[in-house]
Amino acid sequence: MATEFVERKRWLFFGLPFTFTKYIVKENTITIDSGLLKKIENDCYMYKVQDVELVSSLTERIFGLGTVICYTGDTTHPKLELVHIKNARAVKDFILEASEEARMKRRTISTLDIGAGEIDDIDGDGI
Repeated sequence: MATEFVERKRWLFFGLPFTFTKYIVKENTITIDSGLLKKIENDCYMYKVQDVELVSSLTERIFGLGTVICYTGDTTHPKLELVHIKNARAVKDFILEASEEARMKRRTISTLDIGAGEIDDIDGDGI
């Protein structure tokens, strides 16, 4: 398993990397580095990634690209998108494994509210 992916956002047509956005996916962080005149660097810790989705339109598939969407607990980017990248499936699989491993190291779990606290009180005693 690779320990780091560095991918560039690409133009949709022909898959050419003529943009100023770079995605760096490491074991502990996902970094989006964008901009030419005004540089913006945004990080998300891997343990905050809750779910990962791979989306590939027909045009993306023709040019061997894909978009990886990470649903996170991060406040600045709850939906982190790695847009029009090559090796999208490998990146998605890496993020899934690395995020699970990071949560296990930190002993962090992601929970889903299924309304279990809203059980009807049958006898009305508040318990």
